[in-house]
Amino acid sequence: MSFLKSLNSTLRNDTSGKSAERPALLDMLTYVRDGDTIIVHSMDRLARDLDDLRKLVKQLTNKKVKIKFVKESLEFTGEDSPMSNLLLSVMGAFAEFERSLIKERQMEGIALAKKRGAYKGRKVSLTNDQIIQLKEQVAIGNYKSELAKEFGISRETLYKYLRGDGLL
Repeated sequence: MSFLKSLNSTLRNDTSGKSAERPALLDMLTYVRDGDTIIVHSMDRLARDLDDLRKLVKQLTNKKVKIKFVKESLEFTGEDSPMSNLLLSVMGAFAEFERSLIKERQMEGIALAKKRGAYKGRKVSLTNDQIIQLKEQVAIGNYKSELAKEFGISRETLYKYLRGDGLL
């Protein structure tokens, strides 16, 4: 039970659902066993891409894991009817389409806000001097995860600065 609670909270704080390379998802795929049941609020919470959704459902049902989607009232066991597979594809396609529309509207809204001068993007986390210091610390071999904590940034932000996506 404690694993499920920690997995649930990790999934909420995990990287975006648009990616199948989410640490909590990978942990779950490793952890589940024959006879387990995974209950997911809706298909779009498991995967935002139809191909990923179908692969995940197939991968899990091949392990004899049952998957229940609450919102869609669908259940998959691996011994599914052609109608169930059709519903998975159709509902998954709608979830992917909805995500695309949301992303498109978001980008349009940002573009309009930029024209009005109301959107300036995310504030820069580090100054040029801090970026130089960060790069020096990485060069001498300090752990990136520890540096991210020290500078108060995420590891992804740290990597962006190292790639040159920041100021400098």
